[in-house]
Amino acid sequence: MRGMKIIADLHIHSPYSRAVSKEMTLENLDHWARLKGITVMGTGDFTHPAWIREIKAKLEVAEAGLYKLKAKDSKVRFLLTVEISSIYYKGGRVRRIHSLVFAPSIEASEKINAALNVRGNIKSDGRPILGIDPKDILKIALDADPQCALVPAHIWTPWFALFGSKSGFERIEECFEEYTKHIFALETGLSSDPAMNWRVSALDHFAFISNSDSHSLRRIGREANILDADLSYRGIMDAIRSRDPKQFLSTVEFFPEEGMYHFDGHRVCSARLTPEETKKLHN
Repeated sequence: MRGMKIIADLHIHSPYSRAVSKEMTLENLDHWARLKGITVMGTGDFTHPAWIREIKAKLEVAEAGLYKLKAKDSKVRFLLTVEISSIYYKGGRVRRIHSLVFAPSIEASEKINAALNVRGNIKSDGRPILGIDPKDILKIALDADPQCALVPAHIWTPWFALFGSKSGFERIEECFEEYTKHIFALETGLSSDPAMNWRVSALDHFAFISNSDSHSLRRIGREANILDADLSYRGIMDAIRSRDPKQFLSTVEFFPEEGMYHFDGHRVCSARLTPEETKKLHN
C-alpha cells in the first residue's frame, strides 16, 4: 500500500526479556496496537530461540518485509526487531552500548541469530548481552541481508548507550568506524526528544526515531514514529532515512522531563539536579 500514514513503534520487548510482562504476546500486541492506532509494531527480541519460534508459528507475510497474525483480518503489521546489549572493551575502556537491529525477513533474522549464537549466549534473555562490538553486529546484519539496519538505541542513557557518559563514546565514528556510513538514524530515548538532539550539530545528518521501549502492553506507543510511506519494510526504512518532513512527519513523545535520565539525581535520596547544579558539584 503506497503513501499511507503509518504510526510505527519499533522498539519493544517480548515475554522472554527480563522484567517484561508475560502478557506481551503477539496476539495481545496486535489487540493493543489496534486500540492505540499503531500501524506497525516491532516484534522485539527476534534473537531469542523461543520467541522466533512463536513469530514463525503465529505470523505470516503481509506486505514485503512486514508480517501479520495468521488467519486474522487485522491491519496491524509486525516488523522484525531486536535490541542487543554489547559489553566489550575498546579504546582503553569497557563500553556498554545498546543497538536496535531491524531485519526485512525471518530468513535474515535467522542468519543473524546463527552468527550471533557462535559468538555468545542468545538463549538467556530476549535482549541478549554479548561481548560483541556494535560495528561487528552491524556487519553480521548486513551480511545476512543488505536491507538490514542498525540504529543505536536511547543514545544518551548514561550506562548503556552510544553517547552514555559512563560507558559510551564522544563521536559516532569512534564506535562504528568505517561502518558509520551505514548508520542513518538514532533513537532519542524516553529522556530526550528530537528538539534536544537537534542542538548537537554533529548529528545533523541523522534521523531521530522515538519508540516506546515498552515492557508492558499499556505502554506501547508512548513514543512512536509517524510516517507517510509505502506500507513495507523498505518503505518505512526509506522514509526514516530520507529525513524528509513530507515522509517522516513527526514523532510521538513521552515528556522527557519524566524520563529516568533527563536530569541527574537519585530516587532513594530524593535528589534532582539541573545541569547547572551538577556543574557546581563537579559531577
